[in-house]
Amino acid sequence: MLAHPASDDDIAIVERQLGRYPRGMVAVGARCVCGRPLAVVTRPMLPGGIPFPTTCYLTSPEAVKAVSHVEAAGVMREYNDLLAADESLRNRYLDAHRRYIAFRHALAMRLGDDESHIASVSAGGMPVRVKCLHALVAQSLVMGHGVNPIGDMTLERIAGEFNPNICRCADGCTPGDSLSDSPGDSPSAPSSDSADILASNEER
Repeated sequence: MLAHPASDDDIAIVERQLGRYPRGMVAVGARCVCGRPLAVVTRPMLPGGIPFPTTCYLTSPEAVKAVSHVEAAGVMREYNDLLAADESLRNRYLDAHRRYIAFRHALAMRLGDDESHIASVSAGGMPVRVKCLHALVAQSLVMGHGVNPIGDMTLERIAGEFNPNICRCADGCTPGDSLSDSPGDSPSAPSSDSADILASNEER
């Protein structure tokens, strides 16, 4: 099991962020400097036996809004053109896909979840297309800079609206104030739970 599962406070905050109960949420993958969740880790099998491939899920309303602006501007078409033209970018994007699957597999093994229906599926259109920037940005936040090149580029594009190192939470919280039972992790790196899963992956 995860060393630091999502606290009741974390779940309550994410429920307010999403406007619904976060089914399958097992950990916070990335936090704002104020302590609020930015992205969460969701188990591969939801209650009721529903397969859920989107392991890294973006929850911050400010991040979701900023990424939606980029999608509305047609940037996904630009990214797909870049993938078609740049072999190095394609290879890095493929690696992000593989890391996503490995991360979810390690999570499934810890939780005893059946991932057979989604074993080869990642998120966001990987490994060959860009279809959902929210999923790719979530991976960048959860797994850290340098894992998903498209997620990283999108974070750079939206820095004026959303930056994990600057608190812009709608209710005006004070940067540095932790709102979770567990200490806030550095937003520029994977959370302690995510890093734990990533480390176990690399040891295999």
